[in-house]
Amino acid sequence: MPQDSSHAVAPTDASTDTPTTMPTAMPRGAHRVVVIVDANSNPFELGCATEVFGLRRPELGRDLYDFRLCSPEPSTPMRDGFFTLTGVAGLEAADSADTLIVPNRPDVEVPRRPAVLDAIRRAHARGTRLVGFCSGAFTLAEAGVLDGRRVTAHWQWADSFRARFPSVRLAEDVLYVDDGDILTAAGSAAALDLGLHIVRRDYGAEVANTVSRRLVFAAHRDGGQRQFIERPVPDIPDVSLAPVLAWAQERLDAPLTVSDLAACAAVSPATLHRRFRAQLGTTPLAWLTGERLALACRLIERGESRFEVVARRSGLGTAAHLRALMRRETGLAPSEYRRRFGPGVETVPSGPAVPSDDAPSDTWSPDAA
Repeated sequence: MPQDSSHAVAPTDASTDTPTTMPTAMPRGAHRVVVIVDANSNPFELGCATEVFGLRRPELGRDLYDFRLCSPEPSTPMRDGFFTLTGVAGLEAADSADTLIVPNRPDVEVPRRPAVLDAIRRAHARGTRLVGFCSGAFTLAEAGVLDGRRVTAHWQWADSFRARFPSVRLAEDVLYVDDGDILTAAGSAAALDLGLHIVRRDYGAEVANTVSRRLVFAAHRDGGQRQFIERPVPDIPDVSLAPVLAWAQERLDAPLTVSDLAACAAVSPATLHRRFRAQLGTTPLAWLTGERLALACRLIERGESRFEVVARRSGLGTAAHLRALMRRETGLAPSEYRRRFGPGVETVPSGPAVPSDDAPSDTWSPDAA
């Protein structure tokens, strides 16, 4: 975790359980991620932010972010009094953030502290990227920065959020929403999904994959949060899709169809579709297209400059199809993606990039592609 004298807790290396600290001098121009911690904040999402943005990255040979915590009070009781956080920076640290992660907490009906809301408004006015995990959308909405914007939040608070903030467009069936300079995640573990998406947006798929491997977490989870809403457990659980997914991932350059996937799984296309919906919250075709696009991005990052070759090796067929999909899913044309994430590029995120008109605001929703 990037630390100065105001930081209290050293994070733990995900692979060794050894406390680590970030260097006191960050690279010039390092993108600063600041987390506001307020009374009754959720420790889990704080841990997710630390793991994604705060740890040193020796496996990459560089650190990605200048990360710090701040709070409006010297002593901050965390959720349900589990522990008290002390020694972090004051709320003024939020004024230096390039990305500001706002507080989230379970008592969504309790008004947020005015000083915290003012810090969020100042950050939004100067163009800072704002991030809300779980119930963080409530904090952003109270700050008045979400009118007309698209967000998500934990499914159990969807009705409450919609009733209190009718001018905000709530998407309750996705894991996270990227609306350019404001990004929000659904419940709990979706904070990791959004965190990895931010890394992917800032540094490309290859770096995000490296971070996800250290987390022992999928770089991208298909489907939306509706797959986690409570429902009856079937008497006979479906067979895992893992074998057919692995089989397809080894053949992405081949002209695979849904029928091919069904044949590999020894089921009908209709049964395969039901299993994808039940286990992944998406369709076979959407999953296959997403895997092919991820492979295309990795090929470009590794130096393949011939987009016809990228399209063929990733199974996307033509450079025109590759271009259309990349614009839709990343907001960048292949040539722009190469300039930003290609080999030899030292990427330092300079600030939030608003997606182009043909890019979706809720990235990787259940029915993408």
